[in-house]
Amino acid sequence: MLEPQPLSRRLKARAKRGGLRTAAGPLAAVWRCVLPVFATSFVAGCTMVGPDFVTPKAPEKAGWTSAAGSGVSERSQPAIAWWKRLNDPVLDKLVDTAFDQNLTLQIAAVRIFQARAQLGIVLGDRFPQSQKLGAGYKKEWLSKDVGVLREISKLDPAFDPTFETWSAGFDASWELDLWGQVRRGIQAATANVVVQVANYDDVLVTLVGDVATAYVTIRELQEELSLVRENVTTQKKSLNLVELRFKDGVTTDLDVQEATALLNNTESEVPAIEADLAKAQNALAVLLGTPPGNVGAAVRRPRAMPNPPAGIGVGIPADLLRRRPDIRAAENRAAVQAAQIGVAQADLYPQFGITGDIGFKATDFSDLFSGKSLTGLFNPGISWNFLNYGRIRNNVRVQDARYQESIVEYQQTVLKAYGEVEDALTAFLKAKQQVLYLARASVAAEKAVRIALDQYQQGTADYSRVLNTQTVLLHTQQRLAAVRAAVLTNLIAVYKGLGGGWQPANLGPFISEANREQMAKRTNWGRLLDPKAITADERMLLRPTLAAEPVVQATQ
Repeated sequence: MLEPQPLSRRLKARAKRGGLRTAAGPLAAVWRCVLPVFATSFVAGCTMVGPDFVTPKAPEKAGWTSAAGSGVSERSQPAIAWWKRLNDPVLDKLVDTAFDQNLTLQIAAVRIFQARAQLGIVLGDRFPQSQKLGAGYKKEWLSKDVGVLREISKLDPAFDPTFETWSAGFDASWELDLWGQVRRGIQAATANVVVQVANYDDVLVTLVGDVATAYVTIRELQEELSLVRENVTTQKKSLNLVELRFKDGVTTDLDVQEATALLNNTESEVPAIEADLAKAQNALAVLLGTPPGNVGAAVRRPRAMPNPPAGIGVGIPADLLRRRPDIRAAENRAAVQAAQIGVAQADLYPQFGITGDIGFKATDFSDLFSGKSLTGLFNPGISWNFLNYGRIRNNVRVQDARYQESIVEYQQTVLKAYGEVEDALTAFLKAKQQVLYLARASVAAEKAVRIALDQYQQGTADYSRVLNTQTVLLHTQQRLAAVRAAVLTNLIAVYKGLGGGWQPANLGPFISEANREQMAKRTNWGRLLDPKAITADERMLLRPTLAAEPVVQATQ
């Protein structure tokens, strides 16, 4: 009969056979169990429940109805900085200032960094979700008057029932992504980054359009103010003439009072226009991120309105699907929601997880990190909420309904984009026609005023003819200035509708230097705040945005 071997000898024998090493035995056992699970999860990780996102079918439009026979070209050429085609250096500087200082744009920029940080959180779910290092010391005093300890104390009065334990270790838990729940979450977070970048681009498009519109409004009001003052000067001369003729007894006091009434009515328009001008300048200041009233001397100094290009190239309607930021944002919001269906569906299946820890425990601290103090635990498990199938399935239905809603919203966004461009094109082309008629009317009205004054001085016409011609002249000139401004504002609306104005190569810095410094001072953002730290993955992520260039081009 073989004698029983001591435990230490049996362990050494197993170690020689390759089954266990005395110092790292628990570690080896853990890895022997973990590695097959890793391999299984890698193979099973190819499975992802839920639908894969496909760009929704968008409403189709063959061409621009408003552009038919109007000389508007459907060719497309890159034209990012469309406002520079108006050849106004003051406007160019205002747009650059708005890029740097506009607060709404900065809000949209900060949301990009928030989305990127959220993506980083979700990416971390690919690894063990709980990871913890721990260490401790425990000292316990037991009563000498309880159970066996009382008997021991009787035999050995010097017995000390005090126990000390030192421990140090690492534990982790990992829910395996067998059904793609984590990967669908990553898809959703990734699409959300693209949504926020598209929202930033959309704010940029709106901002450039609003700055240009405010600037045109200011120039229109300055021109209108100049016209009113010129007419005031003309009407004062007429009033002086009437008063002179009244003193000579050639005319009656009626002509004097009518001339006085017309002059004061015209002069009353000056403060109203000045008030509107101040409001327009204040609105521009807010767009520039500066206090109202601080728009600079270049804006306050009167200057002629920019001249619009002779023609524009608008491309084909299908270009909008890649060019307008709000359409890209709507598409990627649908992608976010498509991934949420898979996240919800994964709850229908059992979840597999691994919990484990490895560490050291010893009574004496000096023995804590010896091989015999090594401890370990490996605990794979499964959980399945099969009794909650009703709630889980209804949650899947909720996510599916939201996805369908986002598809319809995408299609609605495309339709609205078509409508905005059609409306802007129609208004632009019709305003250009109005300018032709009103320019002729203005020339005729100026000539009519001169003829009426000559006839009045010769006594062949009464003063009511002079009053009528001067009233018509001011009204016509004001309408001409307003319609010339309308040509520009409608052209701006065309550019906005076509998605022009955002910078496709602008992956950074997005936020201003001042905001970056504040954020970096409060929190360690790593390389996220570095405009040069755009990774290859992020460039791939944003490639659809980079490829989508607005292509409005003035025809030569």
